[in-house]
Amino acid sequence: MKVKDLMIRDITAVFAEQRVKDVIKICAKQLFTGLPVVDEEMKVIGFISESDIISGAVPSYYSMLQSASFIPDTNQFKRNLNKIKEKPVSEFMTKPRVVKEMDSAIYAADLLIRNGWRVLSVVDEEEKLVGVVTRMRLLWGIINSPNI
Repeated sequence: MKVKDLMIRDITAVFAEQRVKDVIKICAKQLFTGLPVVDEEMKVIGFISESDIISGAVPSYYSMLQSASFIPDTNQFKRNLNKIKEKPVSEFMTKPRVVKEMDSAIYAADLLIRNGWRVLSVVDEEEKLVGVVTRMRLLWGIINSPNI
């Protein structure tokens, strides 16, 4: 089974210069956990996730802690989020998370599991964004495939 057989073709992406608050709005409305970041030619140049935004809004030491209760001021997160909401996505995006349409579903599953990702951008032979594949979409596609 190939990624193209499982991917979601109706996709949303953002540009690097768009604001963080745009990503939050899109993801909240469409129940996404992150979005591909593309250039003018629709080539994937990065990925912005809820984790990237949260990391940008919490103190740098937060990743070492196990609980948000260690944030000394309960409004600190909100203040920090308000500080970054107008900043461009490019300041928080990570490297592209990409598979090709013709890659195997097992390869995509391996990338998602090994890296702890929830979404992969899918590109065509010209490296242009054509869809996304999520962990749940992989599970759904594999369990409903008559060939497996």
